[in-house]
Amino acid sequence: MATRAHVLPPNPAPWAEVVPGMGPVTVDVLLTIPDDEYIYEVVEGVLVRMAGSGDEATTIGGLLVIALGSFVYARRLGIVTPSDGVYKFPGAETGLIPDVGFYTAEKRAFMRDRSKPIPFAPDLAVEVASPSQDADAMAAKARTYLRGGTRLVWVVWPQAHHIDVWRADTPNRPAATLNGGDTLDGEDVVPGFTHPVAAVFADPLA
Repeated sequence: MATRAHVLPPNPAPWAEVVPGMGPVTVDVLLTIPDDEYIYEVVEGVLVRMAGSGDEATTIGGLLVIALGSFVYARRLGIVTPSDGVYKFPGAETGLIPDVGFYTAEKRAFMRDRSKPIPFAPDLAVEVASPSQDADAMAAKARTYLRGGTRLVWVVWPQAHHIDVWRADTPNRPAATLNGGDTLDGEDVVPGFTHPVAAVFADPLA
């Protein structure tokens, strides 16, 4: 007897691939998956995965965690999360893991159980694009953040050395593209924070 091929559900996350053999899942599953070579997210109940990051992308994310964290914690503005912080969006069963995330101090009151996923979208999300992720895929991810309530998204392109800035008031396209001579600005999301774009791509050992 012929067997039916397994049909993957539609992919709501073009920046990743659907995990085969999985039915609808909840965001909480992201806290139970054993470590392997993949990074997992849940989008509209569909489990998706991406390959891990190389040294360049990991270093960029780490430098931004340090820069943002140093500024934010000195002023008690909120919390900065590294690349394993799970944010559960309101509404659809969606949980994303930005390379760097930030949420304001006022939102700590909404945290009922700090062992669970963070129960809202980040105010600021930073995504460091991998070589396999193109502009359309990362635009889709930026829009997913904005629909979930994120106010500011920085999409970092390591090979091109520029950063796309997405804002809630211009969800259909980047509000700006910053190059080496420009400066990242936290705007009203992280008030007072600025950081040279060139420093994002600098080799800390050079």
